[in-house]
Amino acid sequence: MNKSLVNSFNRWTVREEQMIYDHLLSRVEIDEPNQLIERLNLLFIEGSGYPDIEISRALNKLVISKLESQDFNYIMNRCCYILINCWHTSPQRKTAINKLIQLFDESIPKIRRVYSYSKSVRQLGDLIYEFTKSEQYLALKRFAAVINQPTELDYNTQSSEPLRVLIPRYPYLYKHCLLSEDSSYDHQQMIQQIQAQKQRKFEIDLSQYTAHQIRLATMARRFSVEEAKKNPSPIANPTLLSNRELFAALKQFAGKVDGIHTYRDLAQSFLAQTQPNQTFRSFKENFYEYITPKSLDSSYIRNQFNEKLYKQLQNTIPHSDDENFSEFLLLRTCNQMLNFLVVESPQKPNHFVFIDLIANVGPTMTVGLLLKIVLICRKVKPYLEKRFAILFNHYESCSQDGVFWLVKVLENLNVALSTNFGGVDLSFIQSP
Repeated sequence: MNKSLVNSFNRWTVREEQMIYDHLLSRVEIDEPNQLIERLNLLFIEGSGYPDIEISRALNKLVISKLESQDFNYIMNRCCYILINCWHTSPQRKTAINKLIQLFDESIPKIRRVYSYSKSVRQLGDLIYEFTKSEQYLALKRFAAVINQPTELDYNTQSSEPLRVLIPRYPYLYKHCLLSEDSSYDHQQMIQQIQAQKQRKFEIDLSQYTAHQIRLATMARRFSVEEAKKNPSPIANPTLLSNRELFAALKQFAGKVDGIHTYRDLAQSFLAQTQPNQTFRSFKENFYEYITPKSLDSSYIRNQFNEKLYKQLQNTIPHSDDENFSEFLLLRTCNQMLNFLVVESPQKPNHFVFIDLIANVGPTMTVGLLLKIVLICRKVKPYLEKRFAILFNHYESCSQDGVFWLVKVLENLNVALSTNFGGVDLSFIQSP
């Protein structure tokens, strides 16, 4: 096979591969989605009967060339997104994205029964099977869930559904859950645009719902509860939190957390007191004082967590203790704290400290602790989002009621990030 060009991911695109891309790019302009899906079924799943012989031969050459599964995953991912990039903007066509996913999901039992087929068809089946287990395919399934999110869906009746169906609710996870290493620039831009739209809608819904609930509470105090009930909310609660939980979260993340200061006030005060000429050791002592929950009456915090946190800080970049504090050391410290408090990596998914925190102080206070870190070093916000993407991916096949603690945390984080980094001001909030 002839190598034709190097793509943006530093891998050669061979001539046969480019032929398939060009073919799909031309067909997507002509064929209806159902026709294209049937074409993909014949070409990639059945492995025979494809009407364009040259394209069938090109794929066969790729398969018998002992293509690595990683390279084949890239090819399949790109083929899928050639279609998706054309379909996703059309309300009539975007439902075909789910049918495309269904094609591959339903291919698995078919592929396991191809023992009587030719060697090349069996090799193709093995490659397709590996693709359905790949990170690219999982990201594709999450993307389909976001694109085809129902306009009206009572998530509270979906508790037996897997966690992955909730991905549309959390725009801050999109970059890490909907993209893979080989996502094209155009696809990255598309995800960024969808993320901004979803985030803005959540902020508007949250602001409108909150304002209306406050009006109802005011009416109930001035007139009667019955009078207030005559004015139902124009929109539903945009979170999966109860009203009490939502307003507790809003008061925590946007209001005066200690009766005087917001989290942002506390972060600005800490940064103002941090001197460039102080040692890193001194900074870590001050960081410990800033981060530990003072007003929380919890034996777990006093007797266990604070000690673990202090030891973790002492072991954070200890060879720099006598150096002057710097922005670089701040960034590394905050990164390592998020590793410690949430989760380190997909390869090391242990999150015992995180589970202990939620169990002992609840999801709102746990998110508040993380928010304090991000507010003194905003550059770690994407890093925090990535930690939660790791947890989401780790539990995505579990039922929602099986990981309800994580759902509560994800909902609280949505509120925390929206009120502190979004475009709405809810600092006037007090619990109704």
